[in-house]
Amino acid sequence: MSFTFPGIPGVSGAMQEVLHLLKLVAPTDATVLLLGETGTGKELAARAIHANSPRRDGPLVTVNCAALPENLLESELFGHEKGAFTGAAAKREGRFLLAHRGTLFLDEIGELSLTTQAKLLRALQTREFEPLGGSRALKVDVRLIAATNRDLESAVQAGRFRDDLFYRLNVFPLTLPPLRERVEDLAGLAAHFLNLYGEKAGKNILGLAPEVLESFRRYPWPGNIRELENVLERGTILCRSETLTPGDLPLALQEVLFRSGGGGDAGRSWGDLERELISRTLKKTAGDRRRAGDILGISQEELGQKIRTYSLGH
Repeated sequence: MSFTFPGIPGVSGAMQEVLHLLKLVAPTDATVLLLGETGTGKELAARAIHANSPRRDGPLVTVNCAALPENLLESELFGHEKGAFTGAAAKREGRFLLAHRGTLFLDEIGELSLTTQAKLLRALQTREFEPLGGSRALKVDVRLIAATNRDLESAVQAGRFRDDLFYRLNVFPLTLPPLRERVEDLAGLAAHFLNLYGEKAGKNILGLAPEVLESFRRYPWPGNIRELENVLERGTILCRSETLTPGDLPLALQEVLFRSGGGGDAGRSWGDLERELISRTLKKTAGDRRRAGDILGISQEELGQKIRTYSLGH
């Protein structure tokens, strides 16, 4: 069976180890706990596990545990009967039932309340549950994949996460490396996203200018692959040639390039250059701070602060 992240290269040693472990666990029915910083590709890994498992013809059902308040999350997971609570005008099937004979992916599982953790634990132990307002237990055949960017062991010690649920989830833990630890993958990832967003924008962008790739290698990428994707989507929109240049990058990356000595403008400080870039962008957008912030890759609040710092008067 061929196993890869669809369209996403991983030539670094860190990613090769991840791929090796995914190849081992995907064909099994073991519970997988995906760990790592925000934006490292945990959902992509979950999809790859499901797609390369015996359950690949069944559903992959995803729940973002951080996106719903506690009173709605329980209904989302286990469903409810008509009239189970105020506003329950009709019966609704929960995600556990929808994932029958497939895979249930619980993202941001570290955000669950202790009450919901207890109910989830019982469902995982018995593979059965009762919908809210129901009187009959439903059995399901589900493989579980969970993900979190939190340190669950510390949460257990602090009493914020049940130890019995942690041990139930921690069958096959797998940590996805941050982008700063896999710089060898930057060129391949950039090529993938440039092709993806270039096609959407009707542009043929062949690659990165050498100094841009160098700034990518020096930048810490706190938002990981998600941040890289956003930078390249934005750069694709701004790019007017066949190569992504420093002028197509947000201010944070231009500063990295400048401080590494690759930005030219010898004898000038970053503050002088930043002031000029902001002033020029504001003139280009006729003082529209929202558009200027989008072009510069910063929020309107941050732009306003810089305008005050540099006394630009816009």
